[in-house]
Amino acid sequence: MTEEKKLALYIEDNPDNRTLVVRVLTAEGYDIVTAGNAKEGLALVKNLQPVVILIDINMPEIDGFTLTAKLHEMKHLDGVPVVAITANVMKGDRERTFAAGCDGYIQKPINVDLFPQQIAKFIKEAHTL
Repeated sequence: MTEEKKLALYIEDNPDNRTLVVRVLTAEGYDIVTAGNAKEGLALVKNLQPVVILIDINMPEIDGFTLTAKLHEMKHLDGVPVVAITANVMKGDRERTFAAGCDGYIQKPINVDLFPQQIAKFIKEAHTL
């Protein structure tokens, strides 16, 4: 019996963060496509149907808030949760992230033990709406 792979897109400019998330989610049965910046991520996602999109907020050129708006303009991504994985932990950052259209917020550094369950929860919630 083979379990269907779940595709996740992770848009993050820090290669160490990308490597960690790929390792954690691959171990949980996900296929991961990564992009090193928002522009690259937008180009990739045109040909993908991920179950979740993970984004960094603080990226050069196009930040995560602008990226989220652009992702929501893509009709084929309707219902796909966009989750911010960010070091932004100042007062108001969480609220600003949700106001920008993100469906979830995970603070860096990620907790590798909880991270897969957090992602699964965001995916499940998106499919029950």
